[in-house]
Amino acid sequence: MLSRTAVAVARRATAAPVLRRSIATTVVRRHAETKVPTAHIKGLSEIKTKEDLFGPGAVDGTVPTDVEQATGLERLEILGKMEGVDVFDMKPLDASRRGTMENPISVRSAGDEQYAGCTGFPADSHNVIWLTMTRERPIERCPECGNVYKMNYVGPEDSHDHHHDDHHHGFEEPKTFADFVKPQYW
Repeated sequence: MLSRTAVAVARRATAAPVLRRSIATTVVRRHAETKVPTAHIKGLSEIKTKEDLFGPGAVDGTVPTDVEQATGLERLEILGKMEGVDVFDMKPLDASRRGTMENPISVRSAGDEQYAGCTGFPADSHNVIWLTMTRERPIERCPECGNVYKMNYVGPEDSHDHHHDDHHHGFEEPKTFADFVKPQYW
């Protein structure tokens, strides 16, 4: 019986200092003053140059938030979402109708090339077929269902200051059967 009492006393003795220390540090942390960073975070309307897409960073000794540490396109997207603007226009394409050559389904693009996934008409009538539209070839037709998509370029206007040849990226338009048909058969 004496050995059981000694074990119980030893347990209380080892647990007591740990318990006192954790409560003491919790109280100290709760009453510590926290400094709120006062760095100005620019809104979406204040972004004018690439340098504006760098966040202010975190105050020393703190963990940065997404708004404080994000840079580039990620920062632009976060600032847009904070103001309710869908910067990258991520809403789905119009699938309520079939695209025709006279009335194609419009796909907006800020780049020279845009991919669109066709699932058919009515929606989900076939597996996704990815179509590539470019500024040189803005209209594409789905080989499965015949839906027609047209890329509308909404990016910056071409700068005529730089003179590049058309193949500066080494891209060559893929050959089609029409490229191999003899001229006399046209």
